[in-house]
Amino acid sequence: MKLYTLKVYPKGKGREVYRIIHILGKESLDRLCRVILDSYNFIDEHLYEFCLDNRMYDEDNYQSDPEYDGQPSTREKIDSLKLIKGQKFILHYDFGDDWMFVIGVQKIEETEENLMPYISNEKGFLEQYPSWDEEDIE
Repeated sequence: MKLYTLKVYPKGKGREVYRIIHILGKESLDRLCRVILDSYNFIDEHLYEFCLDNRMYDEDNYQSDPEYDGQPSTREKIDSLKLIKGQKFILHYDFGDDWMFVIGVQKIEETEENLMPYISNEKGFLEQYPSWDEEDIE
């Protein structure tokens, strides 16, 4: 089995906010999305897509709810993406707020262990829905 070590961070914040996630290749992109969102304490309530070519809304993106049969879906297993060390791709979450999480492949290794996804390192905090003071609105 392949074990992927991924550095995941909000676009533009790779030094101050990130998570190092370890996940098996047999897991789906849906599972990877849930792990990422959980690691940032986000509520999973929006559509999303994985952009391997780093372009939003592309028909070749792996979508959580594809419009047509035969389009790439987030039900795909991570192994099927044929990722390589050093590759970066994006999780585009919540098409209204347009959260962009950069996912960098740091390491791919073989393991015999049937591991659950886990986080080995994290830095910083991210707020999904920043609170607004009435003074900010005026």
